[in-house]
Amino acid sequence: MLRVESLLRDGLGPISLSVGDGECLAVTGPSGAGKSLLLRAIADLDPNDGAVFANVGERARTPAPAWRRAVAYVPAEPGWWGDLARDHFDPPLPAALVQAMGLGREVFDAPVARLSTGERQRLALARCLAREPEVLLLDEPTAALDERNKLEVEAVLKVRLDAGASLVLVTHDPAQAARLATRSVTLGAGRIEPAPPDP
Repeated sequence: MLRVESLLRDGLGPISLSVGDGECLAVTGPSGAGKSLLLRAIADLDPNDGAVFANVGERARTPAPAWRRAVAYVPAEPGWWGDLARDHFDPPLPAALVQAMGLGREVFDAPVARLSTGERQRLALARCLAREPEVLLLDEPTAALDERNKLEVEAVLKVRLDAGASLVLVTHDPAQAARLATRSVTLGAGRIEPAPPDP
């Protein structure tokens, strides 16, 4: 469960929304609408006001490391601090998760600079999933993937949803939103736009 009440920061809000256990909320909108700002604010990575709740408790009453383990954010361009991919994985990722993401074990021996954008995206997502957070905040997690790899990643996410995780998914891909999301909202100028009237 994720509940956001009157979330407000520069360029965003106020935003109120909720995502149930096992539910995916797709967040769409043009570039610059505030989608990434929303995810970062929920994860408490930038100064913001408002109340956020998850199964782990209220954000304001939860130590920051515990909140970010439970409510995990994966940016569109993940950060890397070591030269080799394997420098970022201790303990190593489960072999089944690596395979499900369409990666081979040899990827861990490669320099990060030589990995494709899609390989880096999948490694960062797998690193997050291995910690089994209760809420996933994913910013364009498959933007650099071809259709086959995109569907493989979506299958992994569906397993997590079936296990009860909540997912807030920023995507520019309407087909992906239709495949994964239970509901969707559109951001414009930092606010949730009203839903269009039924035809």
